[in-house]
Amino acid sequence: MKIDLTDTTSSKINATMMDARRASGSTAAGMVLTLVIVTDEGSAYDALKAANDASREHPSRILAVIKRAGRSPRARAETRLDAEILVGTEAGSGETVVLRMHGELAAHAQSVVLPLLLPDAPVVVWWPDNAPLNPAQDPLGALAQRRITDAVTAESPVGQLAQRAAGYTPGDTDLAWTRITGWRSMLAAALDQREVTITGAVVEGESYNPSVELLGLWLNNRLRVPVERVVTGGPGITAVRLRTEDGDITLDRPDGLLGTLCMPGAPDRMVALKRRDTAELIAEELRRLDPDDIYATAVRTPVDRLRERIAGVGHAGPGGTVEAEAPAAAESETPKVVEAAAAAPARVTAKLPAKAAAGKTAAKKAPAAEKAAPRKRSGQ
Repeated sequence: MKIDLTDTTSSKINATMMDARRASGSTAAGMVLTLVIVTDEGSAYDALKAANDASREHPSRILAVIKRAGRSPRARAETRLDAEILVGTEAGSGETVVLRMHGELAAHAQSVVLPLLLPDAPVVVWWPDNAPLNPAQDPLGALAQRRITDAVTAESPVGQLAQRAAGYTPGDTDLAWTRITGWRSMLAAALDQREVTITGAVVEGESYNPSVELLGLWLNNRLRVPVERVVTGGPGITAVRLRTEDGDITLDRPDGLLGTLCMPGAPDRMVALKRRDTAELIAEELRRLDPDDIYATAVRTPVDRLRERIAGVGHAGPGGTVEAEAPAAAESETPKVVEAAAAAPARVTAKLPAKAAAGKTAAKKAPAAEKAAPRKRSGQ
């Protein structure tokens, strides 16, 4: 059942939902939480689809807040609330209300949302993109026990992690952290099988993917060993290697679907490590509404603790400079290094062979220039 209300109020929306529930033959709400989605028209469809799919595991009232302040002075002066109510099969296992707030009302969304919250039920606020710098201090975020953001949608994903650390409040979480649950579980299970001493770790993954950084920070924090971050072509996280005296414990997933766990003295095993969609990530976050202390510790760990290098190139020198191990290796990796340096010259400087360096001087930065421009790290 779908009902459209134009120029309405929160009380009318509540009354209409009650009537729609009775018409569908269900007088009781039967929902366990309220999920508030703060988004725009461009992202509303995908966010609502993911939330409706997740509601089959967690029946909830979904409130999608779409702010339309208006572009012209006349549009901004017009204050109006339009609502689209979905009940029944179109709303998953709960109720969905799409709230379009026009004019000055867009700046006071909490006054509209507050009367529509389920009584005595937890509140979760999710920003699919354009999350505030401090979610807990946002007027809508202040209503929630749990606040979900997604650093991967930011212009600078790794910079977004630093902002999440600076403004962290118990109850905050990020989908970049949720995406590595499978990796953390597999690695923890592998270390439970035998007693070994970890001397170092390597995390491989695509550039500008914050989940790669969070996984490396988690390993650094829990194992107390140096962690190297290697940039690869993806998709997502491609491999994790734990260094031991007997050999490497490797969890490799080159295709984003199936992983291979390799341990010294044991046969290789295939493990399920599929990249999950947004609905599965939201469903996982709704399973626990208490503060995630492990995430808090990981996100607060400085990203600079990770050494960084390009896949196939040698070690990372001081200041993040990438140095080739041998002339032959550098020669074969010249195109990749030049491409990486051209894409982010302030982040990586490669020592190329003399033959390649003659025509690629633009890809190099002097030490003074590196100090003048902040070093931009890669993220998931």
